[in-house]
Amino acid sequence: MVVRALSPRVHHEVGVPREKVAPASSDRGASGSNSAVAGLSQHGDGSTMTVVSTASGLLAMLQEHHPALKLHALNNLNAFVDHFWPEVSTNISAIESLYEDETFDQRQLAALVASKVFYYLGELNDSLIYALGAGPLFDVTEESEYVQTLVAKCIDEYIHLNVKASESIEESPPLDPRLVAIVEKMLDKCMADGKFQQAVGIALECRRLDKLEEAITKSENIPSLLTYTLRLSQTFVTKREFRQGVLRLLVRIYQSQPSPDYLSICQCLMFLDDSSTVAAVLDGLIKGDKVDALSAYQVAFDLFENEYQLFLLQVRDRLPEARVSTPVDVAASGPPAAASVATPAQPVAVTADAHSAGDSGPTSMDTSEEPSERTPLLAHEPQHVEPALSTSPAQPVLDPSRLAEDGAESSELSTYAQRLARLKGILSGETPINLTLQFLYSNNRSDLLILKTIKQTVELRNCRVCHSATIYSNALMHAGTTVDTFLRDNLDWLSRATNWAKFSATAGLGVIHRGHLQQGRSLMAPYLPQNGTGGASPYSEGGALYALGLIHANHGEGIKQFLLESLRNTNNEVIQHGACLGLGLAALGTADEEIYEDVKNVLYTDSAVAGEAAGIAMGLLMVGTASEKAGEMLAYAHETQHEKIIRGLALGIALVVYGQEEEADTLIEQMTRDQDPILRYGGMYALALAYRGTANNSAIRRLLHFAVSDVSDDVRRTAVLALGFVLCSEPEQTPRIVSLLSESYNAHVRYGAAMAVGISCAGTASSEAISLLEPLTSDAVDFVRQGALIAMAMVLMQTTEARDSHVGAFRRQLEKIILDKHEDTMSKMGAILAQGVLDAGGRNVTIMLQSRSGHDRMTAVVGMAVFSQFWYWYPLVYFISLSFAPTAFIGLNDELRMPRFDFISDIRPSVFAYPPSIAPPTATSAVKLPTAVLSTSARAKARQKKEAAGKGPALGASSPGRADVGSSGEGTADYNESGSSGKDGTAMEVEAGPEKKVAEPNSEVLNNPARVVPAQEKYIKFKEDSRYVPVKRSRPSGFVLLKDLEPTEPVELVSTDSPVAAGAPSTANGSATAATANAPPSALGSDDWDPQPPEPFEYVP
Repeated sequence: MVVRALSPRVHHEVGVPREKVAPASSDRGASGSNSAVAGLSQHGDGSTMTVVSTASGLLAMLQEHHPALKLHALNNLNAFVDHFWPEVSTNISAIESLYEDETFDQRQLAALVASKVFYYLGELNDSLIYALGAGPLFDVTEESEYVQTLVAKCIDEYIHLNVKASESIEESPPLDPRLVAIVEKMLDKCMADGKFQQAVGIALECRRLDKLEEAITKSENIPSLLTYTLRLSQTFVTKREFRQGVLRLLVRIYQSQPSPDYLSICQCLMFLDDSSTVAAVLDGLIKGDKVDALSAYQVAFDLFENEYQLFLLQVRDRLPEARVSTPVDVAASGPPAAASVATPAQPVAVTADAHSAGDSGPTSMDTSEEPSERTPLLAHEPQHVEPALSTSPAQPVLDPSRLAEDGAESSELSTYAQRLARLKGILSGETPINLTLQFLYSNNRSDLLILKTIKQTVELRNCRVCHSATIYSNALMHAGTTVDTFLRDNLDWLSRATNWAKFSATAGLGVIHRGHLQQGRSLMAPYLPQNGTGGASPYSEGGALYALGLIHANHGEGIKQFLLESLRNTNNEVIQHGACLGLGLAALGTADEEIYEDVKNVLYTDSAVAGEAAGIAMGLLMVGTASEKAGEMLAYAHETQHEKIIRGLALGIALVVYGQEEEADTLIEQMTRDQDPILRYGGMYALALAYRGTANNSAIRRLLHFAVSDVSDDVRRTAVLALGFVLCSEPEQTPRIVSLLSESYNAHVRYGAAMAVGISCAGTASSEAISLLEPLTSDAVDFVRQGALIAMAMVLMQTTEARDSHVGAFRRQLEKIILDKHEDTMSKMGAILAQGVLDAGGRNVTIMLQSRSGHDRMTAVVGMAVFSQFWYWYPLVYFISLSFAPTAFIGLNDELRMPRFDFISDIRPSVFAYPPSIAPPTATSAVKLPTAVLSTSARAKARQKKEAAGKGPALGASSPGRADVGSSGEGTADYNESGSSGKDGTAMEVEAGPEKKVAEPNSEVLNNPARVVPAQEKYIKFKEDSRYVPVKRSRPSGFVLLKDLEPTEPVELVSTDSPVAAGAPSTANGSATAATANAPPSALGSDDWDPQPPEPFEYVP
């Protein structure tokens, strides 16, 4: 390093050291032991510079008494410490003593030099302490490795102390203000440099809401940064209390914007469980213009997708009741004649429910029967007003202008009432469920030939487990489609189910008809208990009650009372079992005290069969409430001797603490330390559900600890499986975390690893997940193969061979396992269930544990948790249907109808197309082979023809190209001329030509409504010249509200098929006919398939 030479001679005349170039002397230049001068270098301009190779002279100056000498030494040591820190470190005590000397006015400089020395020695803690003592001399803006390392260390220390102080119950001492100052300087530097995302991240880590607000408000793009912060709060912030503080801050900032994002505001409020504010926001939106009303509907649909029933009902109930009480509505409420007997003093009140009678669903939202919205009828019929006015002399005479004003006001109120009714229909689930039902019914692509093949294989083996598995597979394959063709076509085969198999078969109808709320009870009427009296089979009756719960899952307002009465009117444990499960599903998360008490009474009967269902039902009722009733359930679990009841209660307790995170740690600790392995097993589920989707390090660490240390195989299996729930928000992490566990010597741990990957990576087609599961599908243990097959099906849902080649190989593997008569029953059952999961919901649904807005779908997570209990109880397989979500784009206008609307999928159609149907087996008979013709015979026939032609026209020669009537089929063409033999010569010529393959387009146009799988969403584009524009442009799937850019033009709506209503003529075969009217032959599994005749119609020329 070339620097100025430092003279050891100091002139004290002015009180400060003066530097000058030392002359080159033989004695000082040779030794230099007490000098900082090592040598000289001659420059071209004649100036002489020296190279410093030692700091001993500077260190010696630290021992001088004059402060100016010490300051001079410190300044130069600060400049050279990067090179001479080993030498300086030997005399670090002198520098430290200067810092500790309060009389020395340059203590901060001494602290800075000491900090750098300790930094190079690797003592970061000591380095940070002295850096804090350096005060403003420690410049956080300096771009050096030393500063960057210590700033990171400073922030980490601040985060640690701040988090510890916030989580401590006792009052913590205040943080070092010097530490706080450095962190704040760094935050200010990030904002000054325009790195607002970094500032947001540091502020969230440091839990500084004031700095978070400052970073957001100073940003040039506040909406984008708000979205970024909202996403971080859901994925990065692990402390629930602090997360809620962040959400409150975001709501306040959103509301202060000129154009508030009401969608994000309501999402934050839902996370905060603030239903009253959400209701106020929605009510204000529907009072605005059409765009505001569309925003309100979009918010309601987004809230519905989170499937938080209790919150949605609270929002709906907090919305006002619209009442219109003007004379105009008297005429609007009935025929014109009725208006003559009504007085203005006795108005007719039109409530929101009255308007919703014609607005009950997307198929009956015709506003053409609401003249009051357009014209006041009384203004056109004054003759009806006069008799009414004559009967009330005190009433003033209404002039036409006043009536016109009243009519305009009535029109506004009527519009508000319609919007309010539609909004309540969305929040109650009626409208979205009807739309989903129509989509799944119209787009059903189930392949019945797969089920037919499975059924024939099962019949040969006469395996009851596989028989039930086939019924489960059929239910999952047609979940929500209302198509029960397979069951109706195989009633004799279905009748072989007895006892609990009959219970499951009946309950399967609930999965098939899930969401058919209006007709659910009438569909199940033949199987339900009649007037509280027992029927022919308690198993079918119990299954029917369970089916009703599945039909009305999470939306059971209309069926709860019937299920409750059925529970009260029976003492049969099988019927009680079905009624408890049905009640738990219908009243999911409502915390209904009346239902809870009745279910608890069933639990206290100490019946193993009914008690297990009661324990699960109590958890379903209280899911996410963190109720004190969990303590009652835990106490009874210690009292009873029935393992089934203990297991049901253990799962129920886990459901109660759903989403409570650290607030559930006390109960979790109590369960995981219990001596009963079943309760420790429940503790694993409690950990999984309390920390679902948080990727919390503490929860993952605890689960991994139990996965390798517990003495119970059940607990170890469940601990590994629970990782799938905790990591469901970060599916890419799960295969990496459980990769070693998937190679464990313990088969239960391997099973848990497979299911964890399936739960977390469902529908992602993750290559890491597939690589982990592939060897497990051929594991030596049968139940490991079962779990791996089901998990692989979950991962590969809605994946085509064009997207991933593993799909075809996996389908062939399933077929091989099902057809192999030597395969174990457990593996065969897993393959049959996997087939149902792979093609679930008519190939139009996937497993989604989180909504598109990033919130966990409570119903889906709960359903997946209970489904995993099928290890002990097969009927719980049906709970997996709760985690199914339709992969659809459903565009709606302001009347919640589906207009004709096209958009583009900018990728090859084959990548996300439906998988091809299985080809039916070809018939081996009636195949006519071509006649063999020898070359000698052909030449002889040709010679005969020439001889016959040479005998003259007397024989009636034919014109060229015309076949001889008397000739045989083989002789109609000349072999040598045509190049082929027989009547197939032309066909052979066509087949000989090369087939031209049509090039696949790079994009396709999709029509509303359309199937859009999650992986396809990034390729969805909206046309620039389209008439309709989504209210939320970033929403490529789900329920999308469309803004009409040409409102004066007539609207062309989409006509969709609807499921046949129960009770209508030919109900038994109606759904089968509707579903298979346009199906290909392979879907019916028959070779003599013909399309159905058209419906009767009247011909109009």
